[in-house]
Amino acid sequence: MDTIFHEKQEGFLCAQHCLNALLQGPYYNAVDLASLAHQMDEEERIRMAESGVDSEDYKLFLEQPSGNMDDSGYFSVQVISSALKVWGLELIPYSSTEPAAIMAQNDPLQMKAYICNYKGHWFTIRKIGKQWFNLNSVLSGPELISDTYLSMFLAQLLQEGYSIFIVIGALPQCTADDVLSKNPIEPVKGQTSLTKPQGMSNVTSNTCRPVSSKEKISTNKPQEKIIPIKLEKNDEEDDENTELQRALQLSFEENKRNDVDKYLKLSLDFHDYNKKTNGSDDTDEDDDLRRALQLSLECATAPSTPESEDIHWRQLNHFGTYSRTSNGETSQKLNI
Repeated sequence: MDTIFHEKQEGFLCAQHCLNALLQGPYYNAVDLASLAHQMDEEERIRMAESGVDSEDYKLFLEQPSGNMDDSGYFSVQVISSALKVWGLELIPYSSTEPAAIMAQNDPLQMKAYICNYKGHWFTIRKIGKQWFNLNSVLSGPELISDTYLSMFLAQLLQEGYSIFIVIGALPQCTADDVLSKNPIEPVKGQTSLTKPQGMSNVTSNTCRPVSSKEKISTNKPQEKIIPIKLEKNDEEDDENTELQRALQLSFEENKRNDVDKYLKLSLDFHDYNKKTNGSDDTDEDDDLRRALQLSLECATAPSTPESEDIHWRQLNHFGTYSRTSNGETSQKLNI
């Protein structure tokens, strides 16, 4: 990109930057363009004087400021056109009916360069080598414009109110043209910059970098790699987890035994209460039942065994409160 000549904006000297970008060299400065502007003002004054120096039109012309330049550094299209004539170049309005303009409208790639203007701001779009570049001085550097994007770029400029001129003629030979013909610019993938020349909406173009002839351009997309992540546990964490599980298991078993213990105690108390209330004479049967309840209570305080559940259900069935079906479900027993 260093081989492409590009002047950054200084004051209001965009006309100077535009011309030098087109010619690819520091061929003009503000003094040169001011001399051309004064020369054109003098030519216009001579033509107006032909109608009489005492005429109102001539007097009015002298009172008006120059239409070719001003103190800010603005220069008219006539000054730019006059500067290009030195190089045998000509400007034609893009929207005109000239044969070259119609050709450009149908296929902008057939031209060599364009000069654009909006409210006094000038910039150049030029083909260098086999590629197109936006050489606007308000940009940090030249920006690559793809062939497919060029027509859309010009169309957007027209929509934004820009005046576009086609440069007709042979452009002077430049070093950048020779270098980029052999080593074209490769757009850097995934990078875009939004440019907004004066009065123009944001437009997208690719940033660039030079590619040597020895450099291979790979079109393969980088493949994503999934790296497995292994979670490692240390020995201390394993011991702590094991001890915690044991503590929870013992707590669960202890609570279960306590619940059975409380229930059997309540069952025994309830049996004694019924015996006293009803005054039952079945002493032997009551004693057997009491011993069974006492035995169940003793078993409940010991570690759980498969027989403890059967004892629990036998006690419930004896009191006539619940009965257990063959499939293990419980149902309430009605005393009739």
